[in-house]
Amino acid sequence: MVMVLDKVVPFGRSMDEYIKMFNLTKADLNKRIIGIGDGPASFNAEMTRQGKSVVSIDPLYQFSGNEILQRFNEVVDNIINQVKATPNDWVWSYHKSPEDLRHNRVKVIQEFLADYDNGKKANRYIFGELPNLAYQNQECDIALCSHLLFLYSDHLDYDFHLNSVGEMLRIAQEIRIFPLIDLMLKPSPHLEKIIKYYADKGYKINIEKVQYELQPGGNQMLKITKNGNII
Repeated sequence: MVMVLDKVVPFGRSMDEYIKMFNLTKADLNKRIIGIGDGPASFNAEMTRQGKSVVSIDPLYQFSGNEILQRFNEVVDNIINQVKATPNDWVWSYHKSPEDLRHNRVKVIQEFLADYDNGKKANRYIFGELPNLAYQNQECDIALCSHLLFLYSDHLDYDFHLNSVGEMLRIAQEIRIFPLIDLMLKPSPHLEKIIKYYADKGYKINIEKVQYELQPGGNQMLKITKNGNII
């Protein structure tokens, strides 16, 4: 799949948002983490400053920092205006208002861009996309995926979800996906089938409530963990 930059909304999230979206503990943060579809998140930059191990994977990383920033500047005001025009579609608990959301997204992309070139040289920002990742089996401890799987259920079919979850489980002992609603704020139609498929294969499945909610109902995270007897 070829990414076209003018079709992308390059919004990223902070380390604090990741911690809340994925219920990451202090012990989790010391593990080998891979973020899939991270976009211009500052999670990697902030974690690296603290000496943690994070790799981010996204097709966005084929573009330069200047190109990503230009696209962000092209869309940010339009997105915030859309948010303002749909007041019932948002929960102002973490972000306090549309203006606060904009401020936070600007801060995040600034942190990301300050780290981006060095991070690419250090192989912390890697061009790639689901459902095929150039990683060895069990190379990571935790794979995180935010605002891609389940959210875009109308665009990404069940087979894509099944193959993507399988690929994440191939490279990591545990995966976490957030949120579990689609763009219409409804539970993803793929969720129950994915849960059944992997439960039947002996994986441990948990749906956890999280401390982060921007879209109504978008406060749950799926965790799938390999049991010791699964090969």
